[in-house]
Amino acid sequence: MSASVGIVLVSHSAELAAGLRLLVEQIGSDSVPLATAGGTDDGRIGTSYDLVLDAIRSVDRGQGVVVLPDLGSSVLTARTVLEDHPRADVLIVDAPFVEGAVAAVVTAASGADLKAVADAAKEARHVHKL
Repeated sequence: MSASVGIVLVSHSAELAAGLRLLVEQIGSDSVPLATAGGTDDGRIGTSYDLVLDAIRSVDRGQGVVVLPDLGSSVLTARTVLEDHPRADVLIVDAPFVEGAVAAVVTAASGADLKAVADAAKEARHVHKL
């Protein structure tokens, strides 16, 4: 199978990002490059510019990267990274963190392209739980 779209999970909490990664790894496939950027460089709550940038670089296999932030400053930090390092094949996606990550990983595992993976994450916002 060829390389798939990479996915970066950005959170204020390293534990939250790591837990979500464990979940999507079990649902998805080891063919999907995944990375987390959770917490600050010194382990506190917050978001690290350098961790986000390193995570994007670590999952890039040439098919593009979807960045999924949780909320607030993680969105701002991810946006700042992408403004400072603009690339058409790295997209920040406005999606629910958990549902969007699951949809993105499942879609990426199927071999879908960057747009399809980003769209799947976005569409997860409209999936009803009840």
